Amino acid sequence: MTLSRLNPLALIAYGAALAVIVLDQLTKLWVLTGLDMRLGQTIEISPIFDLTYTLNPGISFGIFSDGGGRWILSIFSVAVAVALGWWARNASRRLFAVAIGLIMGGALGNVIDRVRVGAVVDFLDFSGLMFPYIFNVADAAISVGVALLVLDSFLHEREAPVGSEPQKE
Repeated sequence: MTLSRLNPLALIAYGAALAVIVLDQLTKLWVLTGLDMRLGQTIEISPIFDLTYTLNPGISFGIFSDGGGRWILSIFSVAVAVALGWWARNASRRLFAVAIGLIMGGALGNVIDRVRVGAVVDFLDFSGLMFPYIFNVADAAISVGVALLVLDSFLHEREAPVGSEPQKE
């Protein structure tokens, strides 16, 4: 199937995924080489936000942080991204397509780190807001994507008349 025959909303999902991957990897490159940060180093930006370079061998919030699941997490993340990419081919709503794209891009951005570095590079630190976790652009994209999926499901549910059965396509 050529790109011209692909669902236009799938192209939005794939474009969002690509944008997240590029932005995620560029910001990580900036932290690692442009700012030349050392592991554990913090650069104070404001009372609520700092840049703090950490490596997370696990997944969100330090789960599986012993590092033993690097390849399992990578394979799982790629499988999720492929499944979401397939799901995006049938997207019928723009919000849904963007949400799927954000999640795909975030998953793949973190896979690139796991393969290249052995752990995910994290640096966005909002501990001044009492948020104890340090994260990256890919993590933020996944979180926003999931929130948009939930929002899309509520909005789409409201479109159907009460008591009506879903239409078969």
